[in-house]
Amino acid sequence: MKNINAYAAKSNDAELEPFDIERREILADDVKIEIDYCGVCHSDIHQVRNDWGNSKYPVVPGHEIIGRVTEVGKDVKNYKKGDLVGVGCMVDSCQECQSCKDDLEQYCENGMTATYNGKDKHLGGHTFGGYSEMIVVKEKFVLKVPENLDTKAVAPLLCAGITTWSPLRQWNVKKGNKVGVVGLGGLGHMGVKFASALGAHTVMITTSPGKAEDAKKLGADEVLISKDEDEMKKHQGTFDFILNTVPVGHDTNPYIGLLKRDATMALVGAIDEIDIHGGGLIMGRKRLAGSLIGGIKETQEMLDFCGEHDIVSDIEMIDIQNINEAYDRVVNSDVKYRFVIDMKSLKN
Repeated sequence: MKNINAYAAKSNDAELEPFDIERREILADDVKIEIDYCGVCHSDIHQVRNDWGNSKYPVVPGHEIIGRVTEVGKDVKNYKKGDLVGVGCMVDSCQECQSCKDDLEQYCENGMTATYNGKDKHLGGHTFGGYSEMIVVKEKFVLKVPENLDTKAVAPLLCAGITTWSPLRQWNVKKGNKVGVVGLGGLGHMGVKFASALGAHTVMITTSPGKAEDAKKLGADEVLISKDEDEMKKHQGTFDFILNTVPVGHDTNPYIGLLKRDATMALVGAIDEIDIHGGGLIMGRKRLAGSLIGGIKETQEMLDFCGEHDIVSDIEMIDIQNINEAYDRVVNSDVKYRFVIDMKSLKN
């Protein structure tokens, strides 16, 4: 085991501060990665502040990790020292259940191992994430990062990117579809980029008229202000798919009314209660679904697609010493659209 520098929160009301953690020595199928960049996800804040009631302290957040391989185990075949790689929201799964066999490790029936605050199978206790100088990960859960992309802006693809990519692929979004993206934040801005790149007629659906210009710069063909009843009526029953990225419980009924018969709205943001009237689904055989990140195979496909289409997240860089201020800004929606930590600052 090796002690390394990290940033951790020791309780739900504590700020993140410097903290030493242990990483295991590499096993035969492990990859050791020096972390260059780590994205800041709203999930990090929820875990640090125990908003979901399941946090384990000390919390070392971070599951949008980009770095270089520094060492590999003797059985590793796909990576070598110097490779540019990523690590997302999970670092292990049982590999035996049907979900794992279907390349859907995120739905592992025995529980995936989250990159942080998961059960550490090797050292005991819980896992520590990417707000640290290095990480050791099983080869199966390491991702190849296209070298042509802006490396620091790739980091949020490992969560915000795959969270929006997976449902777009699951519901077969393609050229000629009309696709709505509800909410223009860290998730929504990636949803717009992906839907547009897949060839769909992409409509940004927002309560804020002030976001229209940004949405169009990101690739939206139209902007629909959901508070405008007349405009909402014009779009009734016309959408093939809606990606709903709103991060809190809300009234979904107006959006369900926008769907065509047999069309789907997928939730990727809200994990608490939502308001829904059954009639809106029944009358058009419409579907309300949910989606979690993506499996390793699908995440790699997403990264490859981004490499081909030059897609990355819109980011603001920070040093690790500014992380607590960044958390407050995320909560106040004061970032366009994701913070990324320059992990070299951990050495300052």
